[in-house]
Amino acid sequence: SIVPILSFQIARRFVYLPEDTISSALTTLPLALIPLSFGHSVVRYRLMDVDVVVRRALVYAMTTLAIAMMIGAVALGLVFLAVGNNLSTTDITLRALIAILAMAAIVMLSEPLKNFLQERADRFFYGERYDLRQGLLDFGRTLSANTALDPLLEGLTERLKQVLGVEKVAVFIEDAAGNYMLAKSAGLSAEFRIPPDFRQMIRTKSAEKGIVRADEIDLQDPEPPTMNGNGHGSKIPVRQELHYFVPCVVRSKMIAVIGLGRASDGSLLSSEDLEILQTVSGYIAVAIENSRLYEEQQQHTEELALLKEFNESIVESVNVALLAVDENGRITRCNTTFEEMMGRTREESVGQLVEEVFDESFALNLGSILGKSKWHLTEIRNAYKLHTFDRHGASLILNVAVAPLRSISSSQTGAIIILENVSGRVKLEETLQQSEKLSSIGLLAAGVAHEVNTPLTGVSSYTQMVLGMIPETDPKHALLQKMQRQTDRATNIVGNLLNFSRTGNIVESEELDLNKLLDDTLQLLEPQLRTTNVAVVKNYTETPPKVFGNGGKLQQVFTNLILNARDAMPTGGQITLTTVVDDGEINVEVTDTGEGISEANLNKIFDPFFTTKGVGNGTGLGLAVSYGIVQEHAGTIEVKSEHGSGTTFKLSFPATTKQRQRAVS
Repeated sequence: SIVPILSFQIARRFVYLPEDTISSALTTLPLALIPLSFGHSVVRYRLMDVDVVVRRALVYAMTTLAIAMMIGAVALGLVFLAVGNNLSTTDITLRALIAILAMAAIVMLSEPLKNFLQERADRFFYGERYDLRQGLLDFGRTLSANTALDPLLEGLTERLKQVLGVEKVAVFIEDAAGNYMLAKSAGLSAEFRIPPDFRQMIRTKSAEKGIVRADEIDLQDPEPPTMNGNGHGSKIPVRQELHYFVPCVVRSKMIAVIGLGRASDGSLLSSEDLEILQTVSGYIAVAIENSRLYEEQQQHTEELALLKEFNESIVESVNVALLAVDENGRITRCNTTFEEMMGRTREESVGQLVEEVFDESFALNLGSILGKSKWHLTEIRNAYKLHTFDRHGASLILNVAVAPLRSISSSQTGAIIILENVSGRVKLEETLQQSEKLSSIGLLAAGVAHEVNTPLTGVSSYTQMVLGMIPETDPKHALLQKMQRQTDRATNIVGNLLNFSRTGNIVESEELDLNKLLDDTLQLLEPQLRTTNVAVVKNYTETPPKVFGNGGKLQQVFTNLILNARDAMPTGGQITLTTVVDDGEINVEVTDTGEGISEANLNKIFDPFFTTKGVGNGTGLGLAVSYGIVQEHAGTIEVKSEHGSGTTFKLSFPATTKQRQRAVS
């Protein structure tokens, strides 16, 4: 409106224009644009709810007109009723009462009439959106019936877009860390960011009005400040894609925040729209909270199912048989290992008494373990090497442990029986005992061979010397040759004795896992270690330390080292077995916490027949034999010890690939 007036006044200074009606009109008519611009701004930016005011004014005007018409009709009726002669007091009273009742009826009908006119006006102004607006409240009440969060938010955003005519809708939900995340959106750009203090801003501003407008809060870009042309940092304001933020609160806790943009035509929402949003926000908060609680419950259910599956996997994966029995000794559960061990299916075992599953002898031994308390145990009961038979009559040797079985409430519900099949281990122990007998004979043979070999060498040397001094024509030369042959024979016999003392052959080699070999050695030595106060700690590498070698000979080495460590700790201690894979080398360390080895003896421990043990407790050949076996496997053995601080033996072997390369070369 200002631009046309200024243009006309400037033109009059350079061009003559007469003072007539046309000039006055050109000067005055643009002023009419001022109220039009003001009205446009009021409607565009919701400075006032003009449409609401117009609708309400129209409704009130129509209501007032209708009431006035009804009152006029009543007044006109009273005039006609009052006309007449000779009216008695009863007639006058009756007509007055009719007038009062008519006025009361008008007063009572005024509110329903206003509501009816309001509905007609709303239908006229909103058109098809009227039913959607009315259905939004019903939709809010039925939201809580949807337990899945994503469909709930999807339906909510679509309904808000339809009812309010907005293009951009977002739902923010608080995460586990207490920060708000964008859970669902429609129409938002990819550049939209949530301010770091979003939660606090919404809480502070919503406490005053309930709904927060974007121009009431300071939305800043959470990224680090950019550098402007002067080299000074500056924060970039976030583009206000969402103009309204409606907190959804239940029980004084803000569950979510709904963000809404402008209407499709760029206008803001009316006060009636905001009132509907505030009303629905409570239902939305309850629905979202219920949905998240349902999801948490579902997650807990899944976790319990996974935990149950995990526990069942453990029970089914262990290499010992497990039986769960009730307080009467009736089997309630068993694992797969028990089925395989006893040759009985689970269906055949569950529901049977323990005495019906095992043979009579085993049942009697088990009863003696339980004692008078039977299956009402208060502590763990153990028994070792009990003999029984499986369903097919095969002999089994079992280690048995019976422990009380308790529920979550710590009340006893029966017992659990742990059965470990040690039949193979017992055979290994018997084999070890036999090997020890043969080793003793071998050691004796080695000792005899060493004792005989020295004079035999002298006899052989002097015989050869005399043979060189006597001519072949001399009759004594033939006798000396016979003596030489007998000496060579004796030498062969001594060699055979020495070969007998060396069990196995390095040619009989295979790929070995030293972790497994150490475990097998510990199993063999378990009876000897069980009676001592010695703890064994395994510190194995996760990468399998594999070498090529003779398992029997290497097991002999480990046996000697572990038994020496045990003997070095008569009052008890700890043996640590460590395996390390280091740059193609396999290192094995055997460490004890015993008395240690004095410095004077460190250089002698690998000498044959050297021992610090008492008479009859050692031959002095163990470490010497071990040293030879390690050498045969292209390895090294070192010892580190201080008197009173324990001892560490370190064995190094080339890894499998290196040994193959050496074999090829």
